[in-house]
Amino acid sequence: MRNEEADGGRVPARVLLRGEPDGWHCVVVTGSGAERRWNLAGAGTRWQTHEGGREGARGGAREGYGPEPPWWRRRLCETADALREAVAERLTDATFRELGAEAAITWFALEEPVEWEGLVTLQEPDPARFPGRVPPFVITLDPGRGALLPDADLLFSTHAPDAWATLTALAERCGAPPPESSFLCGWAGHRSVRVGRGRLALSSERGEDGAERLAEIFGTRRPGWSGNPELRLRLDGIDLLDEPANDVVTLLGGLGHEIVRRGRTVRLPAIGLTLYEPERDPVPGSPDAFQPEDGTERFAGVALRLPSALAAVRTLA
Repeated sequence: MRNEEADGGRVPARVLLRGEPDGWHCVVVTGSGAERRWNLAGAGTRWQTHEGGREGARGGAREGYGPEPPWWRRRLCETADALREAVAERLTDATFRELGAEAAITWFALEEPVEWEGLVTLQEPDPARFPGRVPPFVITLDPGRGALLPDADLLFSTHAPDAWATLTALAERCGAPPPESSFLCGWAGHRSVRVGRGRLALSSERGEDGAERLAEIFGTRRPGWSGNPELRLRLDGIDLLDEPANDVVTLLGGLGHEIVRRGRTVRLPAIGLTLYEPERDPVPGSPDAFQPEDGTERFAGVALRLPSALAAVRTLA
């Protein structure tokens, strides 16, 4: 740890997070009283009405029109939750770079859900910051079958309750919150769990026999440090989210896979694999705006489904 007296002027002491009609921002206050402001992606706190541009008590000018809908406060709560997490990650990364320590934030609501204050304490750096100290969590993709996890298999023949149980066990192993269930158009069920700073999501569909089975495996990871444990998705020995994107495409092409590019996606239709590039022009301050220090672009997500031919056979079965 560095000399605290020498670094005290740069040590973050408090964080203020606030949502306003035009969006969200946070202010980091250091031990010397200096302030640093970050504008953040996220809906504002006002819902625009039809009448003369007047706004409701908690709306966002670009979100919609009319009286504030009943779901708007829940949306603000979800936005605030996500931004507190993003701020904590960004601040602890900056603190590690500058001071060699982690910054842990304890949040208090000043005006829930749109105004928060966080008290910052320094902690020893996470062992996973240093290469080789913590083994990654490796998911091996097996096209046509599913994926192999360290302690379990997620196959496309897996019934949905068993797939959800696997996610729950994974969350416990990684010390992550329980799996989150959400509605995703086109799927019977969708749940996801954090792995370090990555996320593993599973989607299910209902077959002609009425049984609900695993249908898609989706892994995402943002640029920068990947947390503890680091999520890795491998295919034929290639780290799809860890190697430079151009290298991944070259290696897959060299293995004889047909490569189809469309927009921000790279598809391998014969094996049901899709790779997702990061956003080109992310909103300043959003987690997607953080780029790796070496400036090399990597894929941000990978999805595996049954290839079309096998999916048709399963549907008929």
